[in-house]
Amino acid sequence: MLHEGTEPVLRPAILSLLVIALGLLGCTPADPGSPLTGFARARLLAPPAGKLYHGVFPGGSSGAEDDITPAQVQSYEEAVGKRVAWVYFSHNWYAGTGFPGRAAAWIRRTGAVPYIRLMLREEDASTPNRFSIEHVLAGDLDTNLRLWGRAAREFASPLIVEFGTEVNGDWFPWNGVYHGGGTVDGFGDPTKPDGPERFVAAYRRIVKLMRAQGARNVTWVFHPNATDWPEEAWNRFENYYPGDAFVDWIGVSAYGPQQPTATEYETFRAQMDPWYARVSAMAPTKPVFVAEFGCVAGSPLIGADQWAGAALDDILGGRWPRLMGFSWWNEHWQNDDNPAHDSDMKVEDTPALAAAFNTRLAAAGDKVVERPIVATRGTSRSAAS
Repeated sequence: MLHEGTEPVLRPAILSLLVIALGLLGCTPADPGSPLTGFARARLLAPPAGKLYHGVFPGGSSGAEDDITPAQVQSYEEAVGKRVAWVYFSHNWYAGTGFPGRAAAWIRRTGAVPYIRLMLREEDASTPNRFSIEHVLAGDLDTNLRLWGRAAREFASPLIVEFGTEVNGDWFPWNGVYHGGGTVDGFGDPTKPDGPERFVAAYRRIVKLMRAQGARNVTWVFHPNATDWPEEAWNRFENYYPGDAFVDWIGVSAYGPQQPTATEYETFRAQMDPWYARVSAMAPTKPVFVAEFGCVAGSPLIGADQWAGAALDDILGGRWPRLMGFSWWNEHWQNDDNPAHDSDMKVEDTPALAAAFNTRLAAAGDKVVERPIVATRGTSRSAAS
């Protein structure tokens, strides 16, 4: 018997059965009681100038970034004193390639937009990746992607989706170093098309396939890390940009210490200033936002409240005028067998961090947009609060 994480790539012969199954799994547009019900085929809009969306990755402990719950969202919102416009989570294809309808549906019922990280990866990074960029480009995943796009279309209300999270960081398998982009630590083959080119082609193929299914309710995000790793010219995030025609928003990850044992860190501002200048030159008309930021509690280098407080002061103070949103990475996870080395970024667990958020978000007032603003049939409206 095949485990869910080792399922084969879907065959066209069972396409119709799976479309029916997706409906049974909560992927239909009907969602009674949701503040977003009635926004059929609607798209999420950027907030008005000077306003900022507030979102969150609400927690988990497995490291898979898909074990989130409504209670975690509520706990975070109560701790910071504001509601969220989107809820962020991973869709790991090793656990199933079908659209994550159940998670998306309960997020919609809270009044927030589901923000899905499309993670085409294996649970064990040492095994061959059935969902690699090469498989995308060869068309091996076209059936899966079409099914996903159709289910997204039938979900009907707004979705945010990204592929290639932090692509300019070599900790994910879609980084160019694994696909011919330069030679670092034995990886890369300069005789093949370079890694960034392959990523661009794969990203475009995914977007084209899903748009062809009518999934126009999806806002597509290009999400690099604030700094390039490896720090090589070929690996600059600009080389991975799929182009304005395929990207709606541009996000960024910027973190302080991520483990209590970390020996160095950068301030949020030190990461954001150069990133903002580069992205403004690359895509001057695209909305930009902080997809992920966070800092571990218990670091001897800096308090989580100090790091986050300075970041929020800059975000809410308008240091980067084009910035239109931010979301905290609110997770606790284990690093090794020593509990003292666990990483805890959960606002609820650190009173000083909760206070840093609560006081600043309260002072910002309606500058922080708690509910999504959507467009439908040429009009825009906010979801009910």
